[in-house]
Amino acid sequence: MSEPFITLTPEAVNNITRLLSEHDMQGSALRFGVRGGGCSGYSYLLEFSDGPEEGDLTQEIDGVTVHLAPLKRDFIKGCTIDFVDGLMETGFKIRNPNVKRTCGCGESFDIED
Repeated sequence: MSEPFITLTPEAVNNITRLLSEHDMQGSALRFGVRGGGCSGYSYLLEFSDGPEEGDLTQEIDGVTVHLAPLKRDFIKGCTIDFVDGLMETGFKIRNPNVKRTCGCGESFDIED
């Protein structure tokens, strides 16, 4: 891939690396994509994987391998994955410039008005 499809913040890279190390999964990758479901139509797929699945694109970001799932991949183009650690929220946060509507729970989205 010539230009990055997605971006990981330094905080996300640090926490992905930490989790892989804590769970003795060095050499594994992050798999990111979209799946159908949720109250707004789609939800994010964010998991660790041992290798790419059929149709995945692979991107290296600051030493982290990311496999981008093929389903509705254009929905995640330009996403930034961050890691927040605060009183009200701790975990990975996805900023997606394509999203037009989200549900109240914040777990699902749609890209159409």
